[in-house]
Amino acid sequence: MKFTWFNLMPWPYLPDDFREKNRSVWVDIDQKLFDPVKSHEVYNTYMDLLEYAGTIGFDGIGVNEHHQNGYGIMPSPNIIAAGLARRTKDVALVVLGNSIALYNPPVRVAEEFAMLDCISGGRLVAGFPVGTSMDTNYCYGQIPSLTREKYAEAHDLIIKAWTTREPFAFNGRYNKLRHVNIWPRPIQQPHPPIWIPGTGSAGTLRDILQRDYAFVYLSWDGPKLVGRQIFDRYWQLAAELGRDQNPYRLAFLQVVAVSETDERAEREYAEHLQAHYRSGLGAIPATAMAVPGYAEPAAIEGMLRSGGHGGMLARMKTATYREIVDSQVAIVGSPATVADQIEAFVREFRIGNLLVMLQNGSMPRDLTEKNISLFAAEVLPRLRPIWDAEGWENHWWPRGQGTAGAVPKAAGAVPDAAGAVPDAAVGGRA
Repeated sequence: MKFTWFNLMPWPYLPDDFREKNRSVWVDIDQKLFDPVKSHEVYNTYMDLLEYAGTIGFDGIGVNEHHQNGYGIMPSPNIIAAGLARRTKDVALVVLGNSIALYNPPVRVAEEFAMLDCISGGRLVAGFPVGTSMDTNYCYGQIPSLTREKYAEAHDLIIKAWTTREPFAFNGRYNKLRHVNIWPRPIQQPHPPIWIPGTGSAGTLRDILQRDYAFVYLSWDGPKLVGRQIFDRYWQLAAELGRDQNPYRLAFLQVVAVSETDERAEREYAEHLQAHYRSGLGAIPATAMAVPGYAEPAAIEGMLRSGGHGGMLARMKTATYREIVDSQVAIVGSPATVADQIEAFVREFRIGNLLVMLQNGSMPRDLTEKNISLFAAEVLPRLRPIWDAEGWENHWWPRGQGTAGAVPKAAGAVPDAAGAVPDAAVGGRA
C-alpha cells in the first residue's frame, strides 16, 4: 500500500463558540477571525510537519485547493508544493489538486504542474478535482451548469499540452488559444499520474475508469456509512468496462488519530475532533454543497436516495466524540485499534492508496507530530504489505527520483515516431 499524509491546513484558532455565532465556515466567514501575524506560524508549522512526514516513512504528502474559508486555508496548493519540492527528497507530492475549471487559461495548470514535476525530480501526482460548489460557483463565480463542461475542456487542453510535441492551436468553447507550446515539460512521460478526487457519482466514476486514472474518494463520513455504496459501484463499473481489480486504482481519505491507548486517545483528541466536525464540516451550509446545475442528475439522485451530504452535514453540527468514533467517521485509538479498523475496510473495499488526515481542527503542533510519528512507526508498517501477495503494480504512483519504483534513467524518455513511450518512463496511464 501507499500512504499519504493529507493536510487541509485548517485555521486552528476558531473560537469555541464559533458554531453558535457564525453561519458558516465557508464563503462568508468573518474576516476578523483571521490573524495574518498568527498565519505566519500556522503555515510554517504545517509545512514543517509535511516535511517531517516525508522523512519517517510516508510515501506521499498531500495538499489541496480551497477558497475563502477557515476549513482549509490553502487557495494555492502549488505554492505549498513548490516549497515542499525543494525541502524533500524522495516523497511523492500529491496535489489534490488544481480545480482546473477555475483557471483561465488552463494551460497555467499544465505549466505549473510541469514545473513541480521538474523541481521535484518527477515526484508529482496531478490531481484534477471539479472543485466544490462553494469554491467554483460561490467564490469564483463560475456558472454552475457550465462548470463540468469547462472542466472537461480544461482537462483535454492540459493533456494535449503535455503530450503534443509541436505547437498547436486550441479552439474550444471556453478556451481559444493561437499557440500552445508549454515550457517546461514534465519529467514523467507522457505526463504525471492523474488522480481524480470526488464523492463517487456514477458519471465521474465511469469517466475515471475509461481514462484509466485513479479515483480518490474524499469521504467525510468514513468507510462504514457510505463505503459499500460507493466502492461496490466503482468495482462493478470497472468490471463492466474491462478494467482489472487492481486496488491501486482506488484511494481513500480517512481521518485518523493514534495514541498509546484507546483511553488516552480520547483524552488527547476528543475536543479537537469535535471542533473539527462541529465548527468545520458542520458549519458548511448544506445548500452550498450542490448549487442547482452544478451536480449531474445521477449524482443528485444518489444524494437523495442516500440522504446526501446535507444529511451528513446536519449530523456533524452536533457530533459527539463517541458518535464520531463509533461510526468510523474518524478512526481513533491505540496503534492496534487503528490498524485493525483500517485493515478491515481496506481489504473489504480493495483500497491501495490511503490518505490519512492526522491534523484536524484545533490540534496543536506537538499532538499532530505525535499522531504522525505513531502512525508511521506502529500502524503503517503493519498495513503496507496488504496487497503484496497479489502482485499488483501501482501504475498511478510517481516514478521520479527517489520514489518507490523510480526509473531516473528513463524519466526523460520521449515518445517514439508512433507516439509510444517506454513503459519504464510512464508515471501514469491515460
